[in-house]
Amino acid sequence: MQTEASVVRIGLVLFPQLTQLDLMGPVEVFGRMPGAEVALLWKSLDPVPSDKGIQIVPTERFDDCDHLDVICVPGGPGQIALMDDEEVLAFLRRIAPGCRLITSVCTGSLVLGAAGLLTGYRATSHWSSIDQLAMLGVTPVPERVVRDRNRITGAGVTSGIDFALTVVADLAGPDVARELQLQMEYDPEPPYPCGSPRTASPELVAKVRGKIAAFLARRRAATERAAERLNLS
Repeated sequence: MQTEASVVRIGLVLFPQLTQLDLMGPVEVFGRMPGAEVALLWKSLDPVPSDKGIQIVPTERFDDCDHLDVICVPGGPGQIALMDDEEVLAFLRRIAPGCRLITSVCTGSLVLGAAGLLTGYRATSHWSSIDQLAMLGVTPVPERVVRDRNRITGAGVTSGIDFALTVVADLAGPDVARELQLQMEYDPEPPYPCGSPRTASPELVAKVRGKIAAFLARRRAATERAAERLNLS
């Protein structure tokens, strides 16, 4: 746990076509944590477009980042390209050994897996793609937040807030995490009980899967290529 005077450097990876809430949910939590220094990381300092067209400005380049306490990779459609991006994967492999926590939200766990950073660990991901973790030597666990040693992974999109509060509890203690949760009035009451395959009807799950089937096939192909590079296929 951090001391009051210590600074905790938390870096979140930006990339084109990421899902904005995968990133900004955790940023909102981490930015409230006492002593946290939050960096948005990318190859350059040029604005990066999210999958909904929102331009997000990086604060630090990969090349200028030499130490982090926490690294986090969000997910989103652009994750597919990231799986084959050796510059990104090399950065993750370089920075991870010095991190206290190696983390992800949504399909960011597949990127960590492609970098070889989740092999032999338990992890989660978005429900539509969690099965692909097994191809990367990872044990898929269909839970909202999964911790295995110093790896913490969150499930899809909105779980990023739960994930970040879990990280804060690890770094600063559960009392601080409770304070932040209250500050944010994080007390979800979704209008429909269908936010995961566990609560949605089989018909609704099948309908959603059908609509994203072509996209999931592209994601699986990227995961297969990553597994081949890791000699896990």
